[in-house]
Amino acid sequence: MVTITVLCRHCGSDRLAKDGFAPNGKQKYLCRACGKKSRQGPTGPRHSSERKAEILRAYQERQSMRGIARTFRISRNTLAAWVKGGSSAPSPGRDAPSS
Repeated sequence: MVTITVLCRHCGSDRLAKDGFAPNGKQKYLCRACGKKSRQGPTGPRHSSERKAEILRAYQERQSMRGIARTFRISRNTLAAWVKGGSSAPSPGRDAPSS
């Protein structure tokens, strides 16, 4: 018989209890040591940095957020968080200091 030991991602403890299933079907766990919840096999960022840069360029070209969300099939909330996060630098000519 093969036993698989799952460790907490936050504290490294093996005192995990099953805590239901996520909407995508993955097992959820509750750590009894630190009290945090996690999922089995979490995935990394959904959008690559190249795709994020492409989307932010479209925003800098003054396209509407709704249009960008529809075209690139992303959430408007995701786009707003990226824009608010300061990932897009102001383009030259706009808000440029006058000499």
